[in-house]
Amino acid sequence: MALLADKHLVDVPGFRAQGVWAQIKKKSRDVVLVVGPPGTVGAAVFTQNAFAAAPVLVSREHVKGGDVRAIVCNAGNANACTGEQGLKDARAMAERAARHLGCKPRQVLVCSTGIIGRPMPMEKVLAGIDACAKELDSAEGPEAAEGITTTDSHPKHAFARVTVAGRTFHVAGIAKGAGMIHPNMATMLAFAVTDAPVSAADLDAQLRQAADATFNMITIDGDQSTNDTCAVLASGTEGGPRLKPGTPEMDAFQHGLRTVLRELARMIAGDGEGATALLEVRVEGASSLQDARAIARAVAKSNLVKSALHGKDPNWGRIVAAVGSCGADVDPGRVSVRFESSAGSVPVLRSGEPIPDVLQDAAAVLRPREVRILVDLNLGPHAAEAWGCDLSEEYVTFNSAYST
Repeated sequence: MALLADKHLVDVPGFRAQGVWAQIKKKSRDVVLVVGPPGTVGAAVFTQNAFAAAPVLVSREHVKGGDVRAIVCNAGNANACTGEQGLKDARAMAERAARHLGCKPRQVLVCSTGIIGRPMPMEKVLAGIDACAKELDSAEGPEAAEGITTTDSHPKHAFARVTVAGRTFHVAGIAKGAGMIHPNMATMLAFAVTDAPVSAADLDAQLRQAADATFNMITIDGDQSTNDTCAVLASGTEGGPRLKPGTPEMDAFQHGLRTVLRELARMIAGDGEGATALLEVRVEGASSLQDARAIARAVAKSNLVKSALHGKDPNWGRIVAAVGSCGADVDPGRVSVRFESSAGSVPVLRSGEPIPDVLQDAAAVLRPREVRILVDLNLGPHAAEAWGCDLSEEYVTFNSAYST
């Protein structure tokens, strides 16, 4: 499998994707269409927030059965907490896209992102959908990734080529997210496409497995969005027989999908509002996968750990406090902790015993943009990763006046 930095959604055979500026945001693209050929199937996972936005409610209906051909999305307005009118607006977006694509409205997933509680500027949204449809074939690649951003500092995309048993297929993805990120399904918005031939049911299972290991392991501020959606479309244009569970081909597809989603998850975590550092937490030696994931997320979301990272302070006591507070199986006498980065690797705790005279070296390891905290529980064979970022003054400043 190869990750290719210069490839986009439109480089997956059979797919088209476009983003245009409909003037919903002050500048930059803000309406997006992602379209597969006839026969495309889809799967999606959504926020579990009780205040799920109108497009989430509509897309939950449309994704049932997996007969999904397209995704329509706007940025700049979340269409959340907007009542019956919000539902009408979300359905109108699907209907307008379907009219252009020659498919049924229920074959279109709808996504929105932006500020909560504001009426949708539907004249602009619908005009943007019209423009997207008209310009689908002229997209060069980056347009869709740009069109779903809000407070992101840059568009996020990833592309993988998977070769297995003489077959080659592709997975590409885009994502947005920089704040209100503590998913319990996937991420803020993420769309992936593949030419692999996968049934709708198997695609759903593969997406949930990949999302659990990637997007469900990121945290920026502990706040779960009302609009989280992660969707994947599979066209089958690779042309070979359908992938079957338990085969090397399906395993390779899962690896490709997980790799793309992992890259996007890391980009989101590193692009947290006001962030100056990307934090990766790896937990090894856990007695169960659930414990490994619980501990990794507990460390990554700890405000005390995040603050220490911002100050380049190797205060590992905050790490073990997070490890011990999440309810996972832990033996303090077996736990080891290490800081790692491009500047080196420094152990600070070994089998429950502090290592003396290493804090200065550990502080130096925390200076690069990307830092890893490695926690070894020495209890079993399971491991997990989580991603987050530091907590800075800029985060508070930005979010103190987001709506005004």
